[in-house]
Amino acid sequence: MLSLQTKSVSKKTLNSLLKYNFTKYYTKSHEWIDVKGNKGKSGISVKAAHDLGDIVFVELPNIGETFPKEESYGAIESVKAASDIFMPVEGEIVSVNEQLVDTAGLINEDAEGEGWVVEIQIANTKEIKELMNEQQYKKFCEEEEH
Repeated sequence: MLSLQTKSVSKKTLNSLLKYNFTKYYTKSHEWIDVKGNKGKSGISVKAAHDLGDIVFVELPNIGETFPKEESYGAIESVKAASDIFMPVEGEIVSVNEQLVDTAGLINEDAEGEGWVVEIQIANTKEIKELMNEQQYKKFCEEEEH
């Protein structure tokens, strides 16, 4: 029989762990950003990828370009539709996912992981507070469907 010992976790430690784990945020236009310090990888949500269907092309921005929050920085085309991709926060593009040039369908396979689109140097980290966390985004999507 396996015996587990439990330790009491202080409220401060628990809050630190929760803060660390909630690094992914979402926009109402279904983009996400996973924040690490003042940078974040970003792309479209699993819901957006599902709604678009089979993705066949991704237009990527140039490294070094800067965009304000909510401005289009690229586009995604699928067999069903085309859609702009919007900046979740203001910032500079510091990296793009070159894999998407030849394998755009990677977004369908892992939209919020290996299917990331850009990495952003965040200009104003306070803008993150205006985005939804995962729980808020899930509720937003449920309400949007009704």
